[in-house]
Amino acid sequence: MLRILLAEDVAMVRGALIALIELEEDLRVVAAVDNGTDIVSTALSCRPDVAVLDVDLPGLDGLSAAAQLRTTLPCCRTLILTNLGRSGTVSRALAARVSGFLLKDSPPEDLANAIRAVAGGRRVIDPQLALSAWDCGQNPLSTREHEVLRLTAGGADPGEIASALHLSVGTVRNYLTTVVTKLHARNRVEAVKLAYDSGWLP
Repeated sequence: MLRILLAEDVAMVRGALIALIELEEDLRVVAAVDNGTDIVSTALSCRPDVAVLDVDLPGLDGLSAAAQLRTTLPCCRTLILTNLGRSGTVSRALAARVSGFLLKDSPPEDLANAIRAVAGGRRVIDPQLALSAWDCGQNPLSTREHEVLRLTAGGADPGEIASALHLSVGTVRNYLTTVVTKLHARNRVEAVKLAYDSGWLP
């Protein structure tokens, strides 16, 4: 019997996924959470074989939680579910070395088969998502540029970013100008949106 931890913030979807998984004789949901923050502590408590995680969760996104699980409970495989076709998200998932990545609108039997596959040590990725990852360009931003843009996306102004990163305000403004230019955006707001749509920001 494979033990499953499920993380999905929409109650109706979470209930449907639990019911779907438990139709399988060899699968059992041992815990379900509605946010990303509780994933690791719950996993350490119930020791699942596979964590099925929605990519977009409140508190901590599914990919970040998967990365934490890999460190704290490496025996637990991770299967990411998404209804987003953002190609950059696929690249982030692969970089985080998740065990599987599946679209939520996949046929029900695909979910059960994917859970079994990742539990067996194989990696699973939806063919449509694989194609989108193939077409995706690499993130053109440096680590520091990404950090500045991430803080900008969180609502921080250049002064706050400068304080957080121990930089001058002028340096932060220069980074933001570079980010806007690299992403061919018209302004910072559009740069944030483009980075988010490409999956470069969680």
